Amino acid sequence: MNLPNIISELVKAQNEFNSAAYANCFAENAEVFDEGKTHNGKAEIESWIDKANKDYKASMKPLDYNESENILSAEASGTFPGSPIVLKYHFQLSDGLIQSLKITG
Repeated sequence: MNLPNIISELVKAQNEFNSAAYANCFAENAEVFDEGKTHNGKAEIESWIDKANKDYKASMKPLDYNESENILSAEASGTFPGSPIVLKYHFQLSDGLIQSLKITG
């Protein structure tokens, strides 16, 4: 699967539970939409993913990537109800960083 470098870095950071490296994949003013909440900016994104890592220990296994729409389908597994599940990660990329990420089921 041919993932953009920044998405590969995000998956690696998630699987290593490295919240700082995860946040560094995003632009300063990026947004993440997950579980009905919006997280704005790198600091808030890092705080959100750090809490999620501690609570759920979720890892990502990429299954498919739609290059034309920048959508990654990945199996997420961890300590959350219903694990594992397949999630879709809808990316907007800009200047080699993630500008927006929306996570859907």
